[in-house]
Amino acid sequence: MKNKKKKSGKTKFQNLSQSIINVLKNDPDKTFNYKQVCAKLQITDASTRNQVIKKLHLLKSKGKLEEIDRGKFKFIKAIDYYTGTIDISSRGTGYVITNELQEDIMIPRKSLGQALNGDEVEVYVYHRRRGQQPEGEVIKIIKRHKTEFVGTIQIHEKFAFVNITDHKVQTDFFVPRKYINNAKDGQVVLVEFLDWDEKQDSPTGKVKSILGDPGEHNTEIHAILAQYGLPYEFPAAVENFANKIDTSIPEHEIAKRRDMRDVLTYTIDPADAKDFDDALSFKRLEDGKMEVGIHIADVSHYVEKDTILDQEAYDRATSVYLVDRVVPMLPEVLSNGVCSLNPHEDKLTFSAVFVMDDQGKVYKEWFGRTVIHSDQRFAYEEAQHIIETRAGDIPEEISLSRKRTTVHPDVVDATLTLDRMAKKMRAQRMKDGALSFDKTEVKFNLDENAVPTGVYFKTSKDANKLIEEFMLLANRKVAAFIGKRNPKQTFIYRIHDEPNDEKLGALSKFVTRFGHRLDLRDRKTITLSLNKLLDDVKGAKEQNMIDTLAIRTMSKAEYSTQNIGHYGLAFDYYSHFTSPIRRYPDVMVHRLLQHYLDGGKSANEEVYQERCQHSTEMEILATKAERDSIKYMQVKFMKDHADQDFLGVISGVTDWGIYVEILSNKCEGMIRLGDLDDDSYEFVEEEYAVVGRKTKNAYRLGDEVYVKVKNADLVKKHLDFWMVGARDEVEN
Repeated sequence: MKNKKKKSGKTKFQNLSQSIINVLKNDPDKTFNYKQVCAKLQITDASTRNQVIKKLHLLKSKGKLEEIDRGKFKFIKAIDYYTGTIDISSRGTGYVITNELQEDIMIPRKSLGQALNGDEVEVYVYHRRRGQQPEGEVIKIIKRHKTEFVGTIQIHEKFAFVNITDHKVQTDFFVPRKYINNAKDGQVVLVEFLDWDEKQDSPTGKVKSILGDPGEHNTEIHAILAQYGLPYEFPAAVENFANKIDTSIPEHEIAKRRDMRDVLTYTIDPADAKDFDDALSFKRLEDGKMEVGIHIADVSHYVEKDTILDQEAYDRATSVYLVDRVVPMLPEVLSNGVCSLNPHEDKLTFSAVFVMDDQGKVYKEWFGRTVIHSDQRFAYEEAQHIIETRAGDIPEEISLSRKRTTVHPDVVDATLTLDRMAKKMRAQRMKDGALSFDKTEVKFNLDENAVPTGVYFKTSKDANKLIEEFMLLANRKVAAFIGKRNPKQTFIYRIHDEPNDEKLGALSKFVTRFGHRLDLRDRKTITLSLNKLLDDVKGAKEQNMIDTLAIRTMSKAEYSTQNIGHYGLAFDYYSHFTSPIRRYPDVMVHRLLQHYLDGGKSANEEVYQERCQHSTEMEILATKAERDSIKYMQVKFMKDHADQDFLGVISGVTDWGIYVEILSNKCEGMIRLGDLDDDSYEFVEEEYAVVGRKTKNAYRLGDEVYVKVKNADLVKKHLDFWMVGARDEVEN
């Protein structure tokens, strides 16, 4: 970090051309001479005045200004100006996405001006030859994407600088002494953007809060949340409001609902789950069919509209699942208490009840508010044991009670029947063109101090898929109930667009390197060959890499009032109904569904579309925070194993380094090309390889190599590796 301070002397501008354009652009009908421009920019020294005169004529020659009269200039509003959102890469190049142009506008680092990643900006696009990517410069900041940033503070005598952690932010923040807020040198802080004077290299900010010392566990977890603007505690007023909610279930409330307390009902969840927002009920009917109920916690009964609790839930929009904790959408008294479908307790629920046959075909459907009584809570492992053994004897090593237990025959029968039905339903989905993404989840064994002692992978088994299929059924049928009955009624759908052809083509080319093939002729062949690919790579060294790339090829699912169906699930109608404890869209779906069941008029579409957009944005931020927490824990784990050699697969090659994913724990790190000391290596893009200039030794995508930790940076969540050698060389 340079010891920067404000200089006296001549006026300094980071981008004088942009500053001049902004002056004229703010008064597009007025002409300016150089004296008027200097007055607007508070320029008093002769040297900078001369620069203004030169720049005015240069901007005229570039077609950005016109000279109306001798020495009098006016801004030209041309078709070369566009508005869009800027995405800045870690190397400092910006890309602006606009509605008008099909291609992104490339912004070189020197032309970013005062733009920060995610800002809405106006850009000027230079004239270009046909076929070239548009290139331009940022002219104006229309709207800041965010105003709070996480970084490490460096304190000097009269000021401080905060180095921002986010590698997409290409500047540090200048903090005057009065805004340091008692932070100590080297601490991780949350800095608030105040302004960015055109004459300064850095924006001015103030320390909003101190997160702690770098590398400490809670500091880094809180920094991850703060970076994405996610809270890690509830305001006291919200907690107090939640604690005063009447959680009793009076008889007059039961009288309004379908009473299903006498029907066999149970939950299946992870062994470490704290809340249970869904339950299944099962009853055999006299005609041989089954009545299956999907019962969801009636969160909307307790979280009433327009209360501070409702506003807080909406602002959060989702629970955030980090490696060592859950940051819930609702206070614990609700999420783990009254709204959780705990065993042996009466609970208020919103239910989808179906009459079905053993093939999974639905004959009747019913939606409405209910009251249930869960007879038993199962962990996935217990339900899986029942499915695999077809019996109800649960051994103590997988029993939640840690004692050998015997499950009632009716529950065994229900579980085995539901499993058979789920498999039929899943097979039909696949036949209809659904995609089967079973990406491996990385999990950690943590000690009492949240130090990772081991890594394991979570895979989806029959018990998981049983629950998944019935949740999908409820979500699909609720959406179809509204969407088919009255398409004009405002509703919240979970939509998923078709994949981009260009991305599919790139994936197809990539997987041929590993001997796989995609058939891109039409939708049916695409889904069939994608499913075959995902099945073929299971257990292979390239599985995680191809799974990840295949998911990135897909469009992103989102919430919308405009239904276009769900491509990945092959559903014409789909919504989110089954997790209102942890997702706000589900709460809104419950409210809208009840409103329409009561005969209400269509809700305001504009209002709900805005809420959909907010929910999608918050879901994206939560996902990024979850990924960052996994990366952090992986780096922490590897830091404690720096003396070991690890076998990995080359997961990426670039002109600056090789990325390697360790097979045993999915941790990814980079080997810098300069650290390959046996030769001078260069990147050969068409071969997905780096090749030694003298030896012609090559490291290719998919090759297996042994690596060792060079550096594990907990703050940047980044691993650097040393190359030990190719697998066949090391093992022979």
